Amino acid sequence: MKKVYIVLTLLFGSILSLTAQGTIAGNILDGEYNNEPMAFANVLVKGTTIGTTSDFDGKYQLSLDEGTYSILFSFVGYESKEISDVVVKSGQVVDLDVVLSSNSLDEVVITTSIKRNTEEAVLNIQKKSVTLLDGLSAQSIKSSGAGSLASAVKAVPGVSVEGGKYVYVRGLGDRYTKSTLNGVDIPGLDPDRNTIQMDIFPTNILDNIIVIKSAAAEYPADFTGGVVDIVTKDFPTRFEASVSLGAGYNHSMHGKDNYLNGTASDTDFFGYDDGTRNVPINRYQTIPGTFENRGLLTSLTGRFNKELRAKESTSNPNFDFGFTLGDQFKVGSDNKFGYLASFSYKNNTTFYENRIDGAYSIDANDTSNNELVADRFSTGREGINNVLLNGLVGLTFKTQNSKYKVNLLHIQNGESSGGFFNQNIAQGGSGSGSGFEPLTKDALAYTERSVTNLLINGNHSFDTKNDWNFEWKLAPTFSKVHDKDHRVTPLQESQTGEFFISASAATFPIRIWRFLQEENWATKFDFNKKYELFGKPAKVKFGGGYTYKFRDFSVDDWTFDNNGTPVTNGNPNNLLLPENIWSRDNNDGTYLISVDIFNPNDAYEGEQHIASTYVSNEFNISEKLKTILGLRAEAFTSYYTGQDGADLYDRFKVLDEYDLFPSANLIYEVTDDSNIRSSYYKTTARPSFKEASLSQIFDPITDRLFIGNINLKPTYVNNFDLRYENFGNKGQMFAISGFYKDFTDPLEKSFFASAPTQLTIGNLGSAKVYGAEFEFRKHLGFISENLTNLKFALNVSVTESELTMSDEEFLSREANARDGQTIDRKRNLQGQSPFLINTSLNYNNSDLGLQTGLFFNMQGKTLEVVGLGGVPDVFTKPFESLNFTLNKAFGEDKKSSIDIKVSNILGAERKSVYQSFKAQDQIFSLREPGTEFSIGYSYKF
Repeated sequence: MKKVYIVLTLLFGSILSLTAQGTIAGNILDGEYNNEPMAFANVLVKGTTIGTTSDFDGKYQLSLDEGTYSILFSFVGYESKEISDVVVKSGQVVDLDVVLSSNSLDEVVITTSIKRNTEEAVLNIQKKSVTLLDGLSAQSIKSSGAGSLASAVKAVPGVSVEGGKYVYVRGLGDRYTKSTLNGVDIPGLDPDRNTIQMDIFPTNILDNIIVIKSAAAEYPADFTGGVVDIVTKDFPTRFEASVSLGAGYNHSMHGKDNYLNGTASDTDFFGYDDGTRNVPINRYQTIPGTFENRGLLTSLTGRFNKELRAKESTSNPNFDFGFTLGDQFKVGSDNKFGYLASFSYKNNTTFYENRIDGAYSIDANDTSNNELVADRFSTGREGINNVLLNGLVGLTFKTQNSKYKVNLLHIQNGESSGGFFNQNIAQGGSGSGSGFEPLTKDALAYTERSVTNLLINGNHSFDTKNDWNFEWKLAPTFSKVHDKDHRVTPLQESQTGEFFISASAATFPIRIWRFLQEENWATKFDFNKKYELFGKPAKVKFGGGYTYKFRDFSVDDWTFDNNGTPVTNGNPNNLLLPENIWSRDNNDGTYLISVDIFNPNDAYEGEQHIASTYVSNEFNISEKLKTILGLRAEAFTSYYTGQDGADLYDRFKVLDEYDLFPSANLIYEVTDDSNIRSSYYKTTARPSFKEASLSQIFDPITDRLFIGNINLKPTYVNNFDLRYENFGNKGQMFAISGFYKDFTDPLEKSFFASAPTQLTIGNLGSAKVYGAEFEFRKHLGFISENLTNLKFALNVSVTESELTMSDEEFLSREANARDGQTIDRKRNLQGQSPFLINTSLNYNNSDLGLQTGLFFNMQGKTLEVVGLGGVPDVFTKPFESLNFTLNKAFGEDKKSSIDIKVSNILGAERKSVYQSFKAQDQIFSLREPGTEFSIGYSYKF
């Protein structure tokens, strides 16, 4: 019995000793090669024989009993670094990243504290970068309280987010910003945009966000403002799991009993339609006319959903929940296997009680009248419910010299909306401002979006010193956007108060299905070799890639009429009641218009092939001057298949370009803590599938029509950057930058000369953009020691843009000039903001588990749409965004935390206006997002 007791005591004691252990984990980085991972560096607990080595990725992990340690990091030919005061607690992970630098002496040991070392590691990443870049780590994102990538990335200098979704870098529109996922191209979810919307990425799947502002040969050439690389999480150093849930309330939008939306399908809650909104008849079905007196017309008309007016209900608050799960295991003595799984769900409700849209022109009849005249004006209510699901599964296998990773990401998004609008439309023609007819317009819409991305990635080091590195990636992505049964019913109101269908005043009631499917196959391979040049560290990089994109787009639409029969009570739901549908016995009923069969002009297919190769060399001219020279070659081919009237296009080659893109980066180390950077690089901006086509895409709410242009050329840009940066302790820094960009054939969105509701895209003249950026981060401990944890950050971008108009644009403006107006041949570049301000005041106390801050962002007045002829320019007005966040961790191990956020504290409105010579501004669009209060809770296991 005594022996059993002893055995049980020893067993229990060993279990207690295991559970009393904590972990030290982190990355060892090579300071001589731009902080790249350093494999096989030594990690030793001072005064013991306990130690380990870093793996292929430069990662290491040590399990130790509770206590305070000094950890020694070393590598042959490099300074050793001793980190003291490392406190290990049971069940907790201490993150400890180290940068090692080479040393010509026999042995040098640098001693520092754990706190100071963490700060130095962060600063070294920025100081040693070969390109001008900014980034946000997962920790930075957490401290900002951001719930999505779109909210987080606004903290990066020179970055703004338009419409809460689309990233602009240095004030340049989304056309000049490149989005990549884990370093490879990814298609967007909006046919009207060139980048993916950033609000679909929740922060719980992000490892970091990198914004690259100056080019190097290994980066794609189709960017000018910046490349935003979204990097998803790798597996954790040990088992971790977390759950989170949250809710948000906006007084302007939630709890409103006049909220509008349509009847949901059974699966709308999960972000997709269950088939309720599918096309009810075949697109090639011939529709008989009423004169044929056939019962088939009655049958076909009756197959369409009869709900045409949104129902009123009470709007719900926003809510979300999610979880993450991850771990790693040893496989054999040297290999590791890890996994990560993540899921999130968001359900947001938006309600605009006062949505305004307008269309205005210059007075076509009186050049002495400076005031704009209305062509169309719309006010009303709109309710939107947006569901977003996100799932990520990742598997990783590591050996001593290789790493293999498979990531599967799926994003599902469903958006339903309902609206009711009162409109006045001028019947006297564009610029007449006369003959207004009152209309009501009911609208119901549902859009289903999804993105599925698979990443297969391998990374290998070889040679005796692991001086060679080879990385390859294969990433197919499949995306779709399905607009399902968009229902728009305009009714004209007579002087006697009756409502009727009037195609002359507006359009016929219309039902629209739009289908966009896109596949994107991206491959990429990169080699790099470390070597010595002139006795100093150097590196050569070379590689290439191939991307294939295919898009299939089509539109089906059907319209209805009822021969002028008044619609009872002006309620469109009466149109398709069985007793009100046309039949042989009811010639005044509603019927499908017979000419509505599928129109090949409303469909197109697009293909793009992008093949690339590059080479670059990084070397030191002197101890303080580093040079990176590179050359990238890209062959770009774009095909269009579609129809324009009787003209057929079968894989018509729209663009066939082979271009060379040189780049040069110089970095001069003024002191150990400051650099001067300069760079030159050539980039391009290419038209999208929709733009380089003959497609016509109609928005039935605003009655705006986009018309493609098959004769577009790529934009080419020569870029110059100059930057001084100084890094201090505790994450403090100061930087000032200047940049100049020269555009050839810039692509810009514009109106047609005499059509205020028709937009197109064109190469409009030439342009240049120049400006400056200022960044400042400072802890306030210099005022008082009590303010050490309080940090002030400010970054400001000031930009001047200048476009020289094409002859067509200049002459059209001259022909419509007002009396006394002089037309300048130069104007601002479309999409270019004149200034951008980001500022924040953060408090971070890790001992208390408290992070809180105020964040302010504002972008200057920006040319949104270029006016031509009798249509004036449209400008986006500044949006002053002030947000508050607070995160408090609590509990013995701080495993629980509460997030509190207040968004748009100032209640700013999103407004775009027409502006013209000495005229009062007139509304193009107005939305009032209100102020949202949200709270969230998370728990880590």
